Amino acid sequence: MQKVLFITYFWPPSGKATLHWPLKIIQHLPGFGWQPLVLTADEDTFSSQDESLLKEVAPDLKVFKARALEPFGLYRRLLGKEKNAPLTASETISTTNRGFRHRLAIWIRMNLFVPDARIGWYWNAVRKGKQILRSENIQAIVSIGPPHTTLLVGKKLSKEFGIPHIPVFIDPWVDITYYRDFKRSVLTLALDRHLERSVIEEASHIVFVTESMREDYARRYPAVQNKSHVLYWGYNEEAFHEYIPKSEPATEILLHAGNIFDYQNPKALWATLQKEIDDGRNLKIVFIGTVSPGIRQSITEAGLSDRTEFKGFLPYHKMIEELSAASYVMVCATEKRHVPGKLFEYLRSGKPIIAFGDDNEEIRKILDESKAGMIFPYSSNAQEFFDRVPTFQTSMSVVRRFNRKEIAGSLAKILSESSPS
Repeated sequence: MQKVLFITYFWPPSGKATLHWPLKIIQHLPGFGWQPLVLTADEDTFSSQDESLLKEVAPDLKVFKARALEPFGLYRRLLGKEKNAPLTASETISTTNRGFRHRLAIWIRMNLFVPDARIGWYWNAVRKGKQILRSENIQAIVSIGPPHTTLLVGKKLSKEFGIPHIPVFIDPWVDITYYRDFKRSVLTLALDRHLERSVIEEASHIVFVTESMREDYARRYPAVQNKSHVLYWGYNEEAFHEYIPKSEPATEILLHAGNIFDYQNPKALWATLQKEIDDGRNLKIVFIGTVSPGIRQSITEAGLSDRTEFKGFLPYHKMIEELSAASYVMVCATEKRHVPGKLFEYLRSGKPIIAFGDDNEEIRKILDESKAGMIFPYSSNAQEFFDRVPTFQTSMSVVRRFNRKEIAGSLAKILSESSPS
């Protein structure tokens, strides 16, 4: 069996959503002739912890850890927080916080940490990676970004040992969405673009999790066209086996799972929900994950505070349980290249999906093919969704294409093309 080294910053017990793709792909790869090994950070001090994910890691999987040097202790001090106080993504890049310390922390993050705040892990990860490659017969390297520092680690090891490198872009790099409201210096941007280009040009194959992202990169880097693949985020079939869809409760629940930021605020929707409630509909909004201050404020202004529950971070299996109890599910794209990972778990649940995203034709196509729901621009009140709910009947034959076991098989083919035996 051939061996492949996965470089992923996030790994159980981190509760970061980014780890779910490599975690499940790694579980299925041995069935396709590839034995994975993992290089990860020794500690993720930012994300919430999900101890339940540890049971998803095979006992015989070799996991190597390199010490991480993260700047979040400095960020906490700048904000006057306690040493171990929790941080949330929507809080750290909020545009509604205009305090000097917050703005200083944002400037430091955007301009001094290139390509991202995990760059302090790079040197330790490269050192550990060299040890692994000298002791294990590795045929390919797969790196998962963000953080895009991991892609730099993969590129460095690939170049030094002559092993094919396959970077996986979960999100874009230089123009990732949360940069758009913040100023980055000309020097920072030039350096970041140089690093991105170097990874693209030196990669054996490149994996994107959306077709629109692949097309965008191909326009900027012609080399992408002939060596790139789209492997969607997908879902874990096993996660849904123990949760039998429940009968409709007296209260209709609109669920959003995952982080949601100020720039993902469907303001007109809140007014629609209040109107539906005024007309006698028993509706409740449930958020799982972090919710930005701006969205919380909009919900309050719409008079929905007593109809909204903020559950915060939940372990993955608890999130699936909440999903099984929902009546409708909401997904908010950050931009036209973004297909949120939760969309695929929503699809597998069979719940009607209300999506928001300006000019996002990829989500529209998926929802139309699966007959699972509708997407609206952020300015829309989305009344049509509630009028058409009975017409949404999710096609499971379409949804099964996104099972991560199928996606692992596709990755195995790419690995074999990169490293013919």
